[in-house]
Amino acid sequence: MSTKPWRVLRYNQPQFAKHVAALNRHAEPAATRIGAVAEIIAAVRKEGDDALVKFAKKWDGVDLSRGNLLLPSRTPQPTPAVRAAVEYALKNIRTFSKLRKPRSWLRLNREGAQVGEKFDPLERVGIYVPGGTAPLISTALMTVPLAREAGVREIVVVTPPPVNETMVYALRTAGATEIFQVGGAQAIAALAYGTASIARVQKIFGPGNAFVVEAKRQVVGAVAIDQLPGPSEVAVVGDETARADFIAADLLAQAEHGAGSQVLFLTASPKLLAAVETELAQQAPKLSRGKHLAEVLEKSCILVLVEDVGEAIGIVEDFAPEHLSLVIKDARQWAAHIRNVGAIFIGNFSPVAAGDFIAGPSHVLPTGGAAKAFSGLTIDQFYRRTSIVEYPQRALHRVRPHLESLCAVEQLDAHARSVTIRFEEEEKK
Repeated sequence: MSTKPWRVLRYNQPQFAKHVAALNRHAEPAATRIGAVAEIIAAVRKEGDDALVKFAKKWDGVDLSRGNLLLPSRTPQPTPAVRAAVEYALKNIRTFSKLRKPRSWLRLNREGAQVGEKFDPLERVGIYVPGGTAPLISTALMTVPLAREAGVREIVVVTPPPVNETMVYALRTAGATEIFQVGGAQAIAALAYGTASIARVQKIFGPGNAFVVEAKRQVVGAVAIDQLPGPSEVAVVGDETARADFIAADLLAQAEHGAGSQVLFLTASPKLLAAVETELAQQAPKLSRGKHLAEVLEKSCILVLVEDVGEAIGIVEDFAPEHLSLVIKDARQWAAHIRNVGAIFIGNFSPVAAGDFIAGPSHVLPTGGAAKAFSGLTIDQFYRRTSIVEYPQRALHRVRPHLESLCAVEQLDAHARSVTIRFEEEEKK
């Protein structure tokens, strides 16, 4: 790569503050896609499977029929090395998820009423697994097993056609009960509203492109959703303890996802900044996904020279990245105070790829600045929480005056009556 397409911002240059302010993101729908996605959803609601077939031909270039939207229930067998890797990853992911399983509970509150919560797994969920430029089996592993560990009986996966055989293996092994070769906003519409082939689900999970994200946003209410995770992104903060070649490799790893991915590097070391630039220029041409890399490096890769680590962390908090790599002194102490990120990777030997594939926590994380409000996917999102309240007469009597006072303030006499009526017979005696 003969040129350096990425942007470099330096704290001692004019308009630095203005450029940095532009990195303060908040997740918002793209106005240009709202109408297009609404039309797709409307078509699926009206035409059902016929719309899915039509869109598969139009956007995926694949000829399907209503009869083969659902993949057969066979499980292909990839190489032993792939099977071993999948099983290893699944063990870590399942172990991590079990640690987060919600537990039902009951206790007496101070007036003697039983209060608590119970957690029931959803019966039927939909999971979107991106396809497109690469078979993202890692997303299959980071979503489906959580549903299975939660006890969800029907785990419906939609993924763009044609579906890679290794993807099918990963989905089946992870616990998918149905796999449909349907992608894009139309897949989200099918999960939300149902078609002849795809029965509607209760909740939709998983990342996707901008159209998938917008479709998830538009179907909220018809179904629940996990969050709105879009294209992958990373921010890296490094100092003199960091390896420039490692940092460049992490930046390129996110960039190879292609369009929409965001890559940000911050350091107070001019020497490290120059070294990372050199490594980017040397490593990028050696990688296979050159077209995708070039697009992201030109449009969405920013290297920032800051005055100190504190300034870098402040920019990260505003940027609210999906992944944050901290390769600095006292990284654990800094990490303890950082709030607006999806996941934090600490040290030279914690590549984001380890979290993407195998560490245990799900890699389905908030993007586009949504980390300011959302957290990543966890097993508890596959449950419905129901609160439980049981008042004995004595306990209700203790709080009766307070209930009556609050009902009077809100001028809800029927509410008050629903309390007092329970004591009328006793008071007549």
